Amino acid sequence: MKKVNHLEELVERYPELATVISEIQKAADCLVNCFTNGGKVLICGNGGSCSDTDHIVGELMKGFNLKRGINEEFKESLIKTDGARGKFLSEKIQQGLPAISLAAHTSLISAVLNDIDPDIIFAQQVAGYGNPGDVLLGISTSGNAENVIDAAITAKAKGMKVIGLTGETGGKMKNYCDVIVNVPGSTTYLVQELHLPVYHTICLMVEESIFGNF
Repeated sequence: MKKVNHLEELVERYPELATVISEIQKAADCLVNCFTNGGKVLICGNGGSCSDTDHIVGELMKGFNLKRGINEEFKESLIKTDGARGKFLSEKIQQGLPAISLAAHTSLISAVLNDIDPDIIFAQQVAGYGNPGDVLLGISTSGNAENVIDAAITAKAKGMKVIGLTGETGGKMKNYCDVIVNVPGSTTYLVQELHLPVYHTICLMVEESIFGNF
């Protein structure tokens, strides 16, 4: 199978994203380094960007564009645990890349909103889930969402890397990011329309790097 240059394909389809190609590559490299060293990615955003966090988790936690079988040791352990059902699981389970949407935990978020402070709904989770070597992916079309910025500050304090997915200025969030993918545009829905092909491309690149020779 011919290897696809996902960045070239992205620019062919969205020429306006040529300005952020190097940052997309850096974001993919950051995630590959995280996953290959046993880390995980935490993802947060609001509104439409909240939906994007779940979408990204779906692409990372199971096969996206490639087949992702589990390793032989895990297969054998499943079969040893329960012969028939273990064999079924060993043939069905796909290798995931650990990713958590911080927008998905309704009860926890409502507890933080009610008991502590609305701005720290994501920061509280980063403090609990985050470890050195993990990555926070913060999505904000303006780059100024306070709860995403607070999550980024907390992530940096925990020794994590921070990737920002924003609009053209990067907003205040750029001050806390190791990588900032600031797509052209400032109108919310237009920025969001460019975020989707960007994170699809990042997921494709990460998957190919880790599972391309499976």
